[in-house]
Amino acid sequence: MTTPETLWSPGASPDAQMMAYTVGDDREVDARLLRWDVIGSLGHIEALRGGGIVSAEEHAALRLALRAALRAVISNELHIEAGHEDGHSAVEAWLTREFGDAGERLHAGRSRNDQVTTDVRLYLKDAVLQLHAGMLGLAQELLAFASAHRRVLWPGYTHQRVAMPSSAGLWAAGYAELLLDAAESVHGVWPRLDRCPLGSAAGYGVPLPLDRERAAKALGFSGIDQVVTSVQAARGQVEAATLFWCTEAAHACAKLSADVILYTSDEFGWLTLPVELSTGSSIMPQKRNPDLFELTRGRAAALEGDLATIMALKGRLPGGYHRDFQLLKAPLFRGLDRTREMLGMLTTAVPQLGVDGERARAALTHEVYATDEAMRRVRDGVPFRRAYREVAAEVKRGVTMPTLSATEVQAMRSSTGGMGNLGLPALRARVRELTRWNIREWKRHDGAVMRLARGGRGSS
Repeated sequence: MTTPETLWSPGASPDAQMMAYTVGDDREVDARLLRWDVIGSLGHIEALRGGGIVSAEEHAALRLALRAALRAVISNELHIEAGHEDGHSAVEAWLTREFGDAGERLHAGRSRNDQVTTDVRLYLKDAVLQLHAGMLGLAQELLAFASAHRRVLWPGYTHQRVAMPSSAGLWAAGYAELLLDAAESVHGVWPRLDRCPLGSAAGYGVPLPLDRERAAKALGFSGIDQVVTSVQAARGQVEAATLFWCTEAAHACAKLSADVILYTSDEFGWLTLPVELSTGSSIMPQKRNPDLFELTRGRAAALEGDLATIMALKGRLPGGYHRDFQLLKAPLFRGLDRTREMLGMLTTAVPQLGVDGERARAALTHEVYATDEAMRRVRDGVPFRRAYREVAAEVKRGVTMPTLSATEVQAMRSSTGGMGNLGLPALRARVRELTRWNIREWKRHDGAVMRLARGGRGSS
C-alpha cells in the first residue's frame, strides 16, 4: 500500500493503513475544490504582500506560479493523484516541482484549516448563486404556466378531501411564490458565505502581520471573519445553513412533484405528461410512469439526510479544529448536486405539462360549490353562521348546489392572491428584483476571481 505524500510528515513513515483510513475519499471530494484552492492561494499571497512578509519580487513570482497552476488545473495537467494526501498537497507538490522556491514559500502564515474553509466558501458562493438563479428560473416557468392556465378550474383539497374550487393558475402561482420565498432566503445565508476566513490558520491566527483585509478584497469577499477562533468553531455552520436553504426550495419541488404525480394519474387526469417525460414498465405495455417527479420527491428527502449528517457532525464537538470536519464536504456536495438536479429537471418539465381542462372541470362536483353558496347568502345579508348551517343541512339532504361558470367563480375571488386576482405582475417584479441581486453579486464574485486568475487592475 502506497503512503501518500503529505504536508506534515517530511521524512516520517506513517502507517499505510492509518493513512488510507484518514485520507478516506478526500482525493475524490477535493477534486471539485482544486480550482478554488489555487484561487484562495492567490488571495493568500495578497495577505503576505500586504503584511510585508514577501517582497514585491517574491509576490510577483508567486502570482506567476499560481496562475500557471490554475491553468494546469483547468487543463487537468494538475490533478490529485494516488500519491497525494489531498488537494492542498497536490497543488503544493506541483508548484514546488514546477517553480521550486515559490511553492515552498506559499504556505507561510496559513494552515490547511483556513485554507480549506476558504476553498469551501468560494465554492459555495459560486454554487449558491447558480442555485439562486435556478430557483428564479423555475419560478418564472411556473408563473408562465399560471398565466397560460389561469382560467382552468379544478378542485382544491384539504385533508385530501375535495374542498373548494381552485385552478391550474392558482396552483402554479402558489408554487412560484414558494420558490421566490426560498430564493429570497438567500439573504440569510449570503452574509455568512461572504466573509473571508484566511489568516485564522488553525484557529488561533499566526505570529505574522498578515493583511487579512487585502486578501478578502482580492477574493471578492465583503469582509473577514473577525475573530480567528470563530472560524473553526463555525465549521459545519455555514454548510448546514446552505443546505437548510436548499431544503426550502427542495420542499417546494417535492410538493409540486407529489401534486403532479397525483394529478396525472388515471383517476385524475387533470395534468398530462408528454411521452418524453415519462418512463415505461418492463412488464406492463400500457404503463407510463412519472419517474422524474417521484425521484424529485425522493431527492428532496435524501437532501434532508445530507443536512442531518452535517448537523450531527458539527453539533457534538468542542471548539477548535477536529478531523471530523473532513466528513462535512461529501454530504455538502451531494446536497448541492441534488438541489441543482431537482431545479434543472423541473424547469425543463413544467413547460411541457399538459392541462386537460375538461377532465379538470368534470372533477368539480356540485358539493364543491357549497362554500360559494354560503357566501352568496352572506352577501345577501344572512349572518355567516346561519348561512353555514343552512347550506350544510341542504347538502346533507342531497340538495344540489348551484353550479357556477369559471368566470363567476373567479369574479367572486377578486382579493389579491385569489383565483381571480393572482397578482402575477407583483410576483414577476420579485423575480426581477432578485435577479438584479444575483447579477450584482455574481459580478462581484466572478469579477474578483477573474482578476486574480488573469491579472489586471485590482489584482495586486
